[in-house]
Amino acid sequence: IWIKIFQNLSVHSEDVGSTRLYFVNASLQRVTYSSSVGVSLPCPAGGTPSAILRWYLATGDDIYDVPHIRHVHANGTLQLYPFSPSAYNSYIHDNDYFCTAENQAGKIRSPNIRIKAVFREPYTVRVADQRSMRSNVAVFKCLIPAAVQEYVSVVSWERDTVSIVPGNRFSLTSFGALYISDVQKEDALSTYRCITKHKYSGETRQSNGARLSVMDPNESSPTILDSFQAGEVHAGQSVELPCIAGGYPSPTVRWLKDGRPLPSDARWTRRLSGLTISDLRQEDSGSYACEVTNSFGSKEVSGQLHVIDPLRVTLSPKNLKTGISSTLFFTCTVEGSPEYTINWYRNTEPIVPDQHISIQGQHNDTLQITAAQKFHSGAYQCFASRKGHTAQDFSIILLEDGTPRIVSSFSERVVNPGEPFSLMCGAKGAPPPSITWTLDDEPVMRDSTYKTSQYTLSDGLTVSHVNVSSPLIRDGGVYRCVARNSAGSAEYQARINVRGPPRIRPMRDITAVAGRNTYITCRVIGYPYYSIKWLKDGMQLPDNHRQVVFENGTLRLTDVQKGADEGTYLCSVLIQPQVSINQTVHVTVKVPPLIQPFDIPSTSVGKLMYIACVVSSGDMPIRITWHKDGQLIVPGFASGVAIETKEFMSSLQISKVTLKHNGNYTCIASNAAATVSWERQLIVTVPPRFVVQPNNQDCIYGKAGVLNCSVEGYPPPKVMWKHAKGSIVPPYIPLTGRIQIMSNGSLLIRHVLEDDRGYYLCQASNGVGSDISKSMILTVKIPAMITSHPNTTMARKGQTKELNCTARGEQPIIIRWERGDTVIDAERNPRYSIAINKKGDEVISTLKLNPAERGDSVFFSCHAINSYGEGRGLIQLTVQEPPDPPELEVREVKDRSMNLRWIQRFDGNSIITSYDIEYKNKSDSWDHMYTTRNISPTNNQANIVELHPACVYSIRMYSYNKIGRSLPSKELTISTEEAPPDGPPMDVILTPMTSQSIRVTWRAPKKELQNGVIRGYQIGYRENGPGSNGQYSIVEMKATGDSEVYTLDNLKKFAQYGVVVQAFNRAGTGPSSTEINATTLEDGKRAGEGGRMKTTNAVITWADPPRLTLHGVRKGYRAVFRSFFPDGEWGEMQNITTTREQVELRGLEKFTNYSVQVLAFTQAGDGVRSNVLYIQTREDLPGPPAGIKAVPSSPSSVVVSWLPPHKPNGVIRKYTIYCSKQPRTAPSEYEANPEMLFYRITHLTRGKQYHIWSAAVTTAGRGNISSKVTVEPAGKVPAKILSFGGTVTTPWKKEVRLPCSSVGEPAPTIKWTKDRSDSAIPVTADSQRQILSNGTLVLRSVKAEDSGYYTCTATNTLGFDTIIVNLVVQVPPDQPRLTVSTTSTSSITLAWIPGDNGGSSIRGFVLQYSVDNTEEWRDVFISSSERSFRLDNLRCGTWYKVKLAAKNSVGSGRISEIIEAKTHGREPVFNKDQPLLTHINSTHAGLNLQGWTSGGCPITDMMLDFRPKGTWAWQSLKANSTTQLFLSELREATWYELKMKACNSAGCGNQSSQFATTDYDGSKCIPYCFFVDAKSLAEMLISKNNRSIDTPVKGPPQGPRLHIDIPRVQLLIEDKEGIKQIGMWLHLTTNFCTGVSLHHQALIQNSGPLIDMSDIRPGTNPVSRKSIKSAHSSRNRYSSQWTLSRPSQSQSTASARTLTSDWRTMGSHGITATESDSYSASLSQDTDKGRNSMVSTESASSTYEELARAYEHAKLEEHLQHAKFTITECFISDSSSDQMTTGTNDPADSMTSLSTPSEPGICRFTASPPKPQDYDRGKNVAVPIPHRANKSKCKKMTLTISSSALGRLQKQSVGAYSKSYTLV
Repeated sequence: IWIKIFQNLSVHSEDVGSTRLYFVNASLQRVTYSSSVGVSLPCPAGGTPSAILRWYLATGDDIYDVPHIRHVHANGTLQLYPFSPSAYNSYIHDNDYFCTAENQAGKIRSPNIRIKAVFREPYTVRVADQRSMRSNVAVFKCLIPAAVQEYVSVVSWERDTVSIVPGNRFSLTSFGALYISDVQKEDALSTYRCITKHKYSGETRQSNGARLSVMDPNESSPTILDSFQAGEVHAGQSVELPCIAGGYPSPTVRWLKDGRPLPSDARWTRRLSGLTISDLRQEDSGSYACEVTNSFGSKEVSGQLHVIDPLRVTLSPKNLKTGISSTLFFTCTVEGSPEYTINWYRNTEPIVPDQHISIQGQHNDTLQITAAQKFHSGAYQCFASRKGHTAQDFSIILLEDGTPRIVSSFSERVVNPGEPFSLMCGAKGAPPPSITWTLDDEPVMRDSTYKTSQYTLSDGLTVSHVNVSSPLIRDGGVYRCVARNSAGSAEYQARINVRGPPRIRPMRDITAVAGRNTYITCRVIGYPYYSIKWLKDGMQLPDNHRQVVFENGTLRLTDVQKGADEGTYLCSVLIQPQVSINQTVHVTVKVPPLIQPFDIPSTSVGKLMYIACVVSSGDMPIRITWHKDGQLIVPGFASGVAIETKEFMSSLQISKVTLKHNGNYTCIASNAAATVSWERQLIVTVPPRFVVQPNNQDCIYGKAGVLNCSVEGYPPPKVMWKHAKGSIVPPYIPLTGRIQIMSNGSLLIRHVLEDDRGYYLCQASNGVGSDISKSMILTVKIPAMITSHPNTTMARKGQTKELNCTARGEQPIIIRWERGDTVIDAERNPRYSIAINKKGDEVISTLKLNPAERGDSVFFSCHAINSYGEGRGLIQLTVQEPPDPPELEVREVKDRSMNLRWIQRFDGNSIITSYDIEYKNKSDSWDHMYTTRNISPTNNQANIVELHPACVYSIRMYSYNKIGRSLPSKELTISTEEAPPDGPPMDVILTPMTSQSIRVTWRAPKKELQNGVIRGYQIGYRENGPGSNGQYSIVEMKATGDSEVYTLDNLKKFAQYGVVVQAFNRAGTGPSSTEINATTLEDGKRAGEGGRMKTTNAVITWADPPRLTLHGVRKGYRAVFRSFFPDGEWGEMQNITTTREQVELRGLEKFTNYSVQVLAFTQAGDGVRSNVLYIQTREDLPGPPAGIKAVPSSPSSVVVSWLPPHKPNGVIRKYTIYCSKQPRTAPSEYEANPEMLFYRITHLTRGKQYHIWSAAVTTAGRGNISSKVTVEPAGKVPAKILSFGGTVTTPWKKEVRLPCSSVGEPAPTIKWTKDRSDSAIPVTADSQRQILSNGTLVLRSVKAEDSGYYTCTATNTLGFDTIIVNLVVQVPPDQPRLTVSTTSTSSITLAWIPGDNGGSSIRGFVLQYSVDNTEEWRDVFISSSERSFRLDNLRCGTWYKVKLAAKNSVGSGRISEIIEAKTHGREPVFNKDQPLLTHINSTHAGLNLQGWTSGGCPITDMMLDFRPKGTWAWQSLKANSTTQLFLSELREATWYELKMKACNSAGCGNQSSQFATTDYDGSKCIPYCFFVDAKSLAEMLISKNNRSIDTPVKGPPQGPRLHIDIPRVQLLIEDKEGIKQIGMWLHLTTNFCTGVSLHHQALIQNSGPLIDMSDIRPGTNPVSRKSIKSAHSSRNRYSSQWTLSRPSQSQSTASARTLTSDWRTMGSHGITATESDSYSASLSQDTDKGRNSMVSTESASSTYEELARAYEHAKLEEHLQHAKFTITECFISDSSSDQMTTGTNDPADSMTSLSTPSEPGICRFTASPPKPQDYDRGKNVAVPIPHRANKSKCKKMTLTISSSALGRLQKQSVGAYSKSYTLV
């Protein structure tokens, strides 16, 4: 479509100027408002410059003003005023509107806007009672009437009048339901209400209270409690699909979408309420199912979800300016949900297809305009609609006269033959024009000579070029460019001269039209020439003013005349002096017709008409025709016209003129020269006349009315209406405003008002004849309407209430009353009476209710009815009365208080103002009651305090509203619980009976202080003499009566005892009596007095340590001690030095725990500390309480609170509170348990001042008193906080409670804030923070950032109070910084610096360590005072990992970074200076084990393996001796291979060798031929490098072997019969061991330069061997470990210990492994060596050793287990030459010993998997057998040489995977 637009439109986007239209809010499509408020709606459209804004109904009708109902302001704002329900008109208040904006650019309209008024209707909301099993989910729904459901929403839920805050077990859904999860029994005690709010009126409603019945779980199948249905939701929003089920066991929920489980998507959240999908997308549409299942069944609920993507419309192109006759395409692109419809508008009018306009596309999304005309300009809009949602876009199109104009051109020029030139012509027009070219009036055709091009720029400029690459003389002449489009054409021309002999092209004869201009061009080519002349009849031109000859030789004839200008013209070109060339052309002049002008007079119907058209000049023949309104006139009866035509004249005759003859008549004359015309209009006039005359008419008020008046005539008559309000006809008032004249002349009154009644005159005129008019009378009929009524009114129950309604309208009017939806029949219900009173044109109806009842609190409506309509008035009557009594219940009863809760069922339709609670002793009358008055109506529970324990009370309650007090609630009877006695036993007397017994007597506490039934007593006694521990011993006895006696036995003789007595009941133990002392009697013997230990000193003694453990001369002792406190914190470490075995610790804290350790020290330093001794100092008198507060709580009581002493100096046993009345009087004493830090003092006198103080008591006695505070009981007191501020320390991740208990009247409100920099941030409740009802701030799982200052403020109307709490959160300590100090063979010493302690003292450190390559960590616990530690008993030469963490009272902190350290020592090494074999004979060999050096770590194991050469099995032996070992039972005259391995804790060292036993006669064995393969080479080298071979070789030896003399790199080929000649390229050297030694010159030539790897260091590249050949005799090599690597196909380099293929070709004729993989050795770092950087070796064989290591890794690869290895390259540094060997070997080859090379070198080898025949071939290989002396023949062996190395050998195929040659 886009391509079509740019190709066919031929238009361009331009700025249509500063005029534009726009939308302010195009998405506005619905406005709902309250009838009591009204609405103002600005027009969503606008324009620049200011546009005319108009409102219309969706039907297209104009909006008119309705007084006090609707008004359109001058700025385009539509205002709908508030109205009463009786004034509701659906035509106005519930209709579709749209607004238009119009200026010079066009006219646009907004989408339809639904404007709907909502007026106040009676409705109620309710909640149904629900049932649920315990631990299930309960669902409450707010039931809203369907009529208002769209406007009313649930805003909150209440539980017992307290708003429910979502969280914990309560949750509110998005659709207004209340879910209670994990239902408990106590949930049935509450009532639940929903609160709703009207969206537009703001009115709130409260539902009835619903109850929840909670049942015990009963096995049942699932029951669906709440579910979802099908629905539509817009994309991008969220949706909640409820699915709640009950049952037991609790059902599980499973969600499906389109029959499949829900995919994983973070947007889908499963909640208690169901499934929530956020950020909806179209792909979320589908069928959703919720399956709930338990063991007894399952249920399913499903529904269809449709996700609607809002429509978005884009109309293209935009803002086009183009020319008339263009073809335009508009494309309307719609995005969003499918199933939409498209409508097109131009200037707000629907587009109807015609001959110019067509609508195309599947969805009518393409609009095409063909041959666009000027009237097609304007604003085009595309509307897409779907189910009430509409989107649009618009485009402004400007069509103009686009006649082309030349804006750029070329100039005349001279060029040489062959010199290229280019001509450019640019033109503009609308639509953009096309350009054509001519040369001397002949078209320029595109060919090899002329190249033409044309394009249009973005600004509409069309540019065309003509390029002439190699011009000739004939290419010269006049070039003309012509620009044409549908609007016209324009041209430009200029001469281009090409040098050369001039000549004139033949010229065609010309026909000219007389009266017009004609140009004659002399078509001369060639240049130069002197001049061009024109001659006619031998006379040079010009010879008159009408002739002009231009410099380029063109002749112009102006106003051509036939006689003067017709003839032959001669063009003469002077090319040389006196030399001219000539060419003629003949001009013929044609004379066009000339019509003599004429006029057509106006006429009337029925008259004759004759019109003559005369041609006064012109060449014959002339044809004359007639047209009417552009159409050819066909004479005859149908047209009523006759035409008579002669040679040069034609006449048109109409015998009887009618209205159809009106129109434009055109006479057209044409001949060969031209066609001319003359047009005039015939006007047939008809005087006006009535078609429908006006008649008297009735219209209904508020409705639309039409006053008929239809006229006709020509010209069409103009109709004018006039209105007279009086009874006299003149004068008439012109009509304005909402009243409009219709197209047929009738008068439309859209909304009839009373002022519209009167006389109307319809007058018509058209200038023909006399005007006509007709009058009529309009009568306005008023429908019945309610003009006055109260919207709401109040009545008191039992009284008479009158409701009035005033109605007006056409009589008679009937008024009907309804109560709710029921018609009131006063005759049948005597409570109602209706009276009618007429007053003028009004009717007043009065409804009387006698008496008003509670059920009358409903909506009453009065209906006025007449013949023309009905009106309604709605009255809400509220009957008020005193409230119903509350439903009172007791929630909790304690000893001195009870908690009451109540439910106010009915408030009497008046707000509850307060509650009163009355209570009394059960036995008393209500005249002696106690009252709690004026309880806030916002409360639904209260605490009654200051009750007496173990008493029976009666309780009742009242509620109040402004009408009065309710009846008393149902009386409740409760019994308070018992409390511990408040008084001690009285009259305690001690009487010593014997030397070991004392009798104790006492009386029960006072009756009013017993707080229940005294069940027994506790007698506490203690010895008060020196050395006693101060603790009471307790004995218990049951109560027997009011007086009691008890005898204490088994006491010490003649010892003083203190005794106290306490009474106890079922609730607990009361206060003890004052301690009384008595001494047992003497018995003749007295114990000696012992010393008494002081509370601040302690004596510590110890024994001298054994002398053997001193390790020196003891200088003294040091006692180290520190305190530790109950909160886990430690005091500072202290120490005392002494030389004795005893020390006295002075200045200790009282009643404090201490840890003590003692150590001895010498001159070398401190020794080991002793075990910890824990001691505790004695108790003493406590210090004073740290703070005290006293505040009034009622007119007769105060509350005292205090803080524990800073130094309790013991266990606080109780607190004593003193209260003294002013003036100074003896104080009253009250005792409180040590756990309680507050006390309520009751029975005080209001208005009196009291001094209050307190003291703490320990077993040592009563401590110092606190400061004194003064307080005065009062009824109204400012807010005071009982709790104290200060510092609170807590570990992290714990719950901490910051109390803020307060008192005050009125009850204070509590607010917590936290200080941050310069501001205080309010503390709000969330998942971590909670503020309890008593003001306590609860912080859960505290973190470090929770530390800070918290402020609690208590406020009431009389004042405020604050406390500040500093919260310190302790966290685990930070990580220490760990370092290694020193190491030895068995120990590592570590040191560290601790990190931050996290706010708590560091208790100690945890050190963890493990061997480097294991994860078995061992823990060591270290004292907090230590900063270093030595790990002992470690393994020698071993790497260890170590980490450290600190611990405090919170826990372990972050672990330090792991460090590594190694103990001294290394693996064993065999000393090369020591001989391995001490002696050898034919059957024994002695081994020298003392050649092994331990490496610093003791050798623990020594193993050796040996075997005869050429055999497969190894014999193993484990050596226990470390000096010498003998190998016995050896074969005589046999070569052996020997491997030795010595191990210690650091690792194992390896040593290998070979030896030969002697013959039985002692002679030595001859040298052995070396049979070498890649595998045995590698294993030998591994052994040489002291490495163990972990993978033993299995199976018998198979396959051929390669014989190599390593020191000389010679190829040895053995044969029993001597030397074989193998090709011409082998060079025979010497015999060796009856074998053949060959130099492989060909291999050296084919291999290219070798790579020397003997000096490779990590990070360097190998260099060519030949470039450094002479530098290898001796050098140190630095390397790490070599690994065998095998690159992948991408040639990437693998890491160490991996195999990668290497396909490199060495040299220009190098070896290419085409059938097997090649492996090369590369550097990698061993773990141990990586720590020690590089290791320097002096061994020249290290290259082989490292290669062997590489092979050792390679042979572990599974795919190489059966691979053949072929050495393809070997290089040995030698002074004579560079030589190589090749060979192959199977993996099961026997291990063959080989002497260590003396020079560095490198071997490369390849591997390929064997075929089955390779294994078969290996079976035929001869196995070496032992030989004796004088045997000169070596064993028969075979040789396999790789074909990649011996390319010139005669080839013999041995398998599909490799090729080899065998020399025998």
